[in-house]
Amino acid sequence: MPDAAILHTPGSPYLLTLRDALRATEACIAAFEIGGLQVEILATSDSVFAIIRREGAGGLAVRAAFIPAPFDCVAARKAPEEAARLRVTSRLGEHVIAFVAAQDALEQIRIVTRFTPAVATVLPFVPRDLYPLGGRDDPLRAEGTVEASQRGINTGLLYFRIDEPAFGNVLYVQNLTASNDYFRTTGTKPREVVGGAWPELGYKLPVPSEDADPAEVALAAGETVTLSDMILVLRHEAPPHERESARQFLQMLATAYRMLEPPPVAYRDWVARAERSLRDLEEAPEATVRHYGHRYVHPYTAAEYPDIMVQMSVIAALHDWGNWRGEPHPLEAELKGGLRKFYDPDLKTLRRYLPNVGKDKDADAVDSWYLYHPLVNLGFLALDGDAEARELFVASLDYGIRAARHFDYRWPIQYDVTDFSVITAEAPADGRGQTDVGGIYAWVMLQAYELTDETQYLDEARAAIDAAMGLRFDINYQANLTAWGAAACMRLWRITNRDVYLQQSYVYLASFLHNAVIWDSQIGHAASYETFLAVTCLQDAPYMAMYECFDSFVAFAHYLDDGGPELEPEARMLIGEYCKYVLSRAWYYYPDALPDDAIAEKQREANGHIDRTLSFPLEDLYPDGQQAGQVGQEVYGAGAAFIFASRAFHRIDGAPFLLFCDSLVRALERTGDKALTLQLDAGETATANVRLVRLKRRTLPKSSLTTAGGDAIRPSGTSDDRTDYVVPANGRLILIWE
Repeated sequence: MPDAAILHTPGSPYLLTLRDALRATEACIAAFEIGGLQVEILATSDSVFAIIRREGAGGLAVRAAFIPAPFDCVAARKAPEEAARLRVTSRLGEHVIAFVAAQDALEQIRIVTRFTPAVATVLPFVPRDLYPLGGRDDPLRAEGTVEASQRGINTGLLYFRIDEPAFGNVLYVQNLTASNDYFRTTGTKPREVVGGAWPELGYKLPVPSEDADPAEVALAAGETVTLSDMILVLRHEAPPHERESARQFLQMLATAYRMLEPPPVAYRDWVARAERSLRDLEEAPEATVRHYGHRYVHPYTAAEYPDIMVQMSVIAALHDWGNWRGEPHPLEAELKGGLRKFYDPDLKTLRRYLPNVGKDKDADAVDSWYLYHPLVNLGFLALDGDAEARELFVASLDYGIRAARHFDYRWPIQYDVTDFSVITAEAPADGRGQTDVGGIYAWVMLQAYELTDETQYLDEARAAIDAAMGLRFDINYQANLTAWGAAACMRLWRITNRDVYLQQSYVYLASFLHNAVIWDSQIGHAASYETFLAVTCLQDAPYMAMYECFDSFVAFAHYLDDGGPELEPEARMLIGEYCKYVLSRAWYYYPDALPDDAIAEKQREANGHIDRTLSFPLEDLYPDGQQAGQVGQEVYGAGAAFIFASRAFHRIDGAPFLLFCDSLVRALERTGDKALTLQLDAGETATANVRLVRLKRRTLPKSSLTTAGGDAIRPSGTSDDRTDYVVPANGRLILIWE
């Protein structure tokens, strides 16, 4: 389905002015070609346009600058990488417009517009900047479908196809990072600024509200700001089928990504963070509570009732930490001791709450995803040989299947566990239920199939994934569930050898990345933390959340494990980059990593308080610069540090260091007393960071790192505590130390 926010309209005066100007055959200021495209740059009465045409197949009109005053436009000396450069002067000031064109597998055009005001200036309304062109360059004769547009303050993207004429697929990305100075100066936020109503699409520059004090929101005279940095990726074919459309979206998004200048990542000591989190889980009275003689985790600091999802999330992460350390931690067994109290022997399912939950909770109400997520973590324990976890997991499967079949694999938001009566059918934001629950349900069924070898579970997994086909970019409800759906599709493909499931994994992945924040916000308090390649937690949520962040990280590790060489290279690269940035960005969920004024003083009612001394993450960080921690401090997110430490740091027997890598390592083999090989499996065009991190009371040795081809990789940094290397993110490396 096309994006519901995109409507067809007869056209505004700006569109009609463009149509008249194209009919008048304005003089061309500059021209260039890229692949099968011809580009002409024209000046109209109020704008500079790039007209992009594919011979006999229509095209696009792209507004490079809007100048609501008489102006002069001339070609200027271009930089070596540029196809054209224009200088536009008016009484408002000077616009400089740079055009970059490139083609590898796909045609790419980047247009950057910078403005230097002549006097302090508050820009007025600016119309959108993208118009599909039909026959005779008429935008009103173009027909097409918008698949995806910007959600909230996420990536400023628009993905659409022009069917008539058959121009093809178009991905538009507005690099919002480049306009941080503009947003901060004008007090604006780029929320849902990329979208529109067909055929007037693209970016609408946010401008200050009419009641704003001009002195506070004006652009300063003589100071240059970037008004627009647009990237267009074009493809001549536009198949309407959702799976091929999603695959092309991933290819095109990866192409646009490579044209960006991603921010650097920082090294984070997740091992030390995990040790602090473990200490606080054990010792802080705000972290746990006792019921029925057992120990349970508080969802938030000293707040909320024990909860099966919370309990299992922490247990599973502790289990991974124990495996990494080489011995289980006693707290894991202590927390597992009380799991049976969540099990309802009459319904034969795990309940969300303990039997003694307070009267202020509806003990029978459950969010659809809450039924299955604890089973994912139980399944991991069971597959690792935990007999009690296996018993509880298997005992809960029949009820989970009954629920799935009752709802025909299309789950509501919330229902009553006693009779499946629906409490909340749809989310107000989009009128949909929990559209991606089928993905995590399918993963649970595949765990059950692996444990039991019973084909009914494989059939259930297929039924759930099949039921979600056709949702296109509307599949995402909650980011981590969508990630598990992608992983389930990939696992189904490996088991069944049916290519439809490999292809369907791209639909889940495309929907996940549609919700990403592929820009580095410096607005408000966001200047104190990192936002690049985060994903907002829900389809309508304004914030990034730690739990969804690290749970998606785990899901994608499984996705890549099962992907193999057949996985679309661009999908591999984007997932690898997501995981790399997680390890840097997630540090800022911890309140001790933020300045005091960046943290909200009050939290959501019943969600406790924030204690900066506790090493538990905040639930919420905001790309639009609001104060963090408005929802609360997640004790249930304590497992993040254990997950990151156990995946990114590798213990090498006898070595005086830990091996850190921010690319997921597919294979690690000790080939000598002081030598090993590691296989990285992220993007072919991306880089990763490999670091040797000195162990306590040890001395870091001299080391050498080479590619499989014998090329030496020089350290990018050295100190007494670390040796850092920047390496290709895909391929085999050989490490030798003295």
